[in-house]
Amino acid sequence: MLPGKKYSPEDILRIAVRRSWLIVVTVAIGAGLALIVSRRLPNKFRSETMIMLIPQRIPETYVKGAVTARIEDRLNALEDQILSRSRLERIIRDLDLYRALRQRLPMEDVVQRMREDIVFKIEGKESFRLSYVSQEAVTAQKATERLASLFIEENMRDRENIAEDTNQFLDAQLEDAKRRLLEHEKKVEEYRTRYGGELPTQVAANLQAIQNVQVQLQSLADTADRARERRLNFERQIADLQAQLIPTPPVPTVVQEGALVGESTAQQLEAARAALAQARLRYTSDHPDVKSAQRKVSELEAQAAAEDARRPPSDSSVAALKELPPAERQRQQRIRDLKLQIDDIDRQLKEKQEQEQRLRGAVADYQAKLDAAPKRESELVELTRDYTTLQASYQRLLEKREEAKLAANLERRDIGEQFRVLDAAKVPERPFSPNRILINGAGAGGGLALGVLLIVLLEYLDSSLKNENDVVRVLNVRVLAQVPLINAGTEHERRKWWVALWTAGAVAGVASAAAVVLWRLRL
Repeated sequence: MLPGKKYSPEDILRIAVRRSWLIVVTVAIGAGLALIVSRRLPNKFRSETMIMLIPQRIPETYVKGAVTARIEDRLNALEDQILSRSRLERIIRDLDLYRALRQRLPMEDVVQRMREDIVFKIEGKESFRLSYVSQEAVTAQKATERLASLFIEENMRDRENIAEDTNQFLDAQLEDAKRRLLEHEKKVEEYRTRYGGELPTQVAANLQAIQNVQVQLQSLADTADRARERRLNFERQIADLQAQLIPTPPVPTVVQEGALVGESTAQQLEAARAALAQARLRYTSDHPDVKSAQRKVSELEAQAAAEDARRPPSDSSVAALKELPPAERQRQQRIRDLKLQIDDIDRQLKEKQEQEQRLRGAVADYQAKLDAAPKRESELVELTRDYTTLQASYQRLLEKREEAKLAANLERRDIGEQFRVLDAAKVPERPFSPNRILINGAGAGGGLALGVLLIVLLEYLDSSLKNENDVVRVLNVRVLAQVPLINAGTEHERRKWWVALWTAGAVAGVASAAAVVLWRLRL
């Protein structure tokens, strides 16, 4: 290349025309090599099928499916299962795939090759395409059908397994929750039994019971007061009768076991009772004189009862009583009747006193239960809090187990959500690879680029002077005359050879292009 030389468009065109043979040769060589390579490449056929997600036939408002994952996640999980070595190796052996490759490579590499030939492509939200590439059209179609059926079967099996596993898991959890719930119920029952009557729910009943007992105590007190009034009235009557002075004939003294009847305990008891009646008229029941008189009466009553038990009344005393005047005899009989009524009232008062003590003890018991109610309430709240939590958990697990059973039945009857082939795999009519037109075009383009590169390299290495401008620019002298080119015989022959070579290259290029077009038309 001459230093400082600049190329104009005319120069570039002249160079292209002068060295066009080089471009023709490289293009012809590139096209020929591309044609050879494209012819030697094996044909590849691709068969594909579309699989669509069919929703369950029963609305989800009634039965909810066991699997709710997105189609992308489910496809990834199923893809890992289907592309496992065990399944692909079975398909390779059943369909006799990669026969030549299996003779040269281990099975692991053959399985990896098949993984590369399988393509999953999601289209939309509920469908995807599954394709397989093979050198034989029928083999591609059979392998695609096998993969699609395997995908659908694996999806159904996976959904059934998930439903069954979910059902078994919920059964185990439900049994555990039931056991813990029963244990806690037993604890609560034991607590209620142990502290019966002290529970917060029994506060109202205890209050009502206290009110009822108080009403009974008031009624008992009123009855006792009326009995005391009657007793006091009887004592007054006895005192009045004993105060009467009725002359009576002397009664013979009857000796009974060494004691006089006139000086008996009965007479002392009558006197003591009369003194007690007089004391009650003058004092209250809490006065010491009244209490002293009551003790004396009690002692004499006990002594008289003991004497009566040891000694029955004799006929002589009865006879002596009959010998009394009618008025005295009537007075004595009246006194005895009043004393018997007083004894009956005393017995009733004693019974009422014992009943009062029992009622007051019951009030104390109910009051103790009321006092313990706040403590039992806090303890019961702690127990029932855990029980409520366990009961709610058990109820939720029970509902989920029923839903899981419905979902499992849905999958067993094949009416749940499932994949179905929308477009079945077909035998491809023509190979999709290799693209021979593209390969031949790329070869011709590569030859053209190589020719241009060689022309640029030759021009860079050429330092000859081509015209007067080159002489002026390089030598810096003026050109006086130009000698025209005289073609000798040898030069003429060489030009003829170059023209023939250029023509042959052009013909070869055209023939290559025509062959490729005819081959494509034949396919």
